[in-house]
Amino acid sequence: MDRLAGKIALISGGSRGIGAAIAERFLSEGAKVVIGDVLDEDGRQLAARLGDGVRYVHLDVTKPADWERAVKETVDVFGGLGILVNNAGIVNFGRIDDYSHEQWARIINVNLTGVFNGIKAAATSLADAGAASIINISSIAGLRGYEQLSGYTASKFGVRGLTKSAALDLGGSGIRVNSVHPGVIETPMTAGMVFETDRVPLRRIGQPMEIADLVLYLAGDESAFVTGAEFVIDGGETAGTVAPRAP
Repeated sequence: MDRLAGKIALISGGSRGIGAAIAERFLSEGAKVVIGDVLDEDGRQLAARLGDGVRYVHLDVTKPADWERAVKETVDVFGGLGILVNNAGIVNFGRIDDYSHEQWARIINVNLTGVFNGIKAAATSLADAGAASIINISSIAGLRGYEQLSGYTASKFGVRGLTKSAALDLGGSGIRVNSVHPGVIETPMTAGMVFETDRVPLRRIGQPMEIADLVLYLAGDESAFVTGAEFVIDGGETAGTVAPRAP
């Protein structure tokens, strides 16, 4: 119950899905948490449900000024910042020859530039903590290509590479930087989509709290010698090919 005791976290895209699960898991382990999102009503309701030790701030990750305000509020309210989770993300679809420049610009701006903005805004405060952790939520689409997902795939590969460079830049300041690569997870973003789980060795999709448990490890002192690494959590989907189930 105290793996994050005394630690303070800022989570983007924290109002629902994986971000909300991370916030709840962090709080259960003793952390103070600031949830940032553009979904203001969802964020306020989650903060009210989770109770003391949680604050909500409006955070559009594409806007550096929003990031500066979120970091400042975290430090002002809780006295510091030791964990940053870059979780906010979107998905859009289309064959590359039909994919618009607007779709491309939007997804890169949110999924990749949003992570850069967060790291840049939080770096000084994280360094002040002495020992800090940044966890960037990528995807297995940051490890392999997917049809009709050129923008999403490019953005998530970018997060993977940015993580490694940031780990090199910030390690001397006591800041660890790692990426998490989920497979298909049951969240509001995937609601209504149909997924074929026969190609997943564990024969199911994942749950947000399973991602939160991995992020908890990367946020805490148990992972003190882990940086610049990528952590795949996909039920074995990227391990190889499994035979289809018998009829």
